[in-house]
Amino acid sequence: MNEITTVGLDLAKRVVSLCGEDSSGRVVVRRTLRREAVIAWFAQRPTCLVGMEACSSAHWFARELAALGHSARIIAPEFVRPFRLSGKNDTNDAAAICAAVRQPQMRFVTVKGAEQQARLVVHRLRQGWQEERTAGINRLRGLLAEFGRVYPNNAAAAIVGARTALTDETLPLALRRGLARALEHLRAIELQLAECDREIARDVRDDPRAQRVRRIAGVGVLTASAVAATVVDPAQFRCARQFAAWLGITPRQYSTGGKTQLGRITRRGDSYLRALLVQGARSALQAALRLAPSRRTRLSAWIVATYARIGYHKTLVAIANKNARLLWVLLTRDQPLRAHAAIQ
Repeated sequence: MNEITTVGLDLAKRVVSLCGEDSSGRVVVRRTLRREAVIAWFAQRPTCLVGMEACSSAHWFARELAALGHSARIIAPEFVRPFRLSGKNDTNDAAAICAAVRQPQMRFVTVKGAEQQARLVVHRLRQGWQEERTAGINRLRGLLAEFGRVYPNNAAAAIVGARTALTDETLPLALRRGLARALEHLRAIELQLAECDREIARDVRDDPRAQRVRRIAGVGVLTASAVAATVVDPAQFRCARQFAAWLGITPRQYSTGGKTQLGRITRRGDSYLRALLVQGARSALQAALRLAPSRRTRLSAWIVATYARIGYHKTLVAIANKNARLLWVLLTRDQPLRAHAAIQ
């Protein structure tokens, strides 16, 4: 009865709290270990079910534990929260994870391989450099505004204005030197962004799944690469709607008494993929609106009709939802995209 069959891990940067239970659900062990001692501790134990919240390094721990023969499961934090019986601390979190992983209806995060995580590194770096570039341009705009130089609200105008200010001798020398360093920093960031784009393009060329989904209207190279690297096993979703719900672009439901009430989208899941789909929906909408009525496909005709009925922003979410469902179909079935859903 004292044999550990289920373990809940609460991962942190320096230490890991664990809670072990036997087959009857009785707590057998509670312990806090240094991160580097976790794998060694499990190597000395019989194989068991191990649960942990989806967080930084969770996929690495899952791969290492699976190599030792354990059954590793990753759970979204929102599914663990209802099982916490008292205040939030590491011990209670580990016990909640241990209780959650035993549930027969629990939904788990698919463990990513090292190669898939490496492919996503390029996307994460690109995303960070984009944010850094935007911050740098805003910094330039603010500095120049202090000296009466105000430019239109676009990146190109701010950079051109900063370059012009370098030769403006009416401005203080210290300011011009600072602008020169800031512009040099922005050029270095743009070189990194260009290298990321080239690497992502090579990744898409070598991936048949990415090539297949890229034909969807509103899905470009960046989205195709991110989808192929993020979605490990599309068959884990029962249907296309469940895949769209996983991305957080289905309405939040609050129904009772037989009355269905739908609200805003849930915004659950991968915010990066969801943002790419919504941004891609902008280009799909513009392309559909530019087409003459006689040249519209079934998809573009639906986009135009939806836009006329519910407006711009809701149409973008509707297109992203439809594209998510098309993505699931193409990822689960080795079939080409039908012509009415393809890129114009």
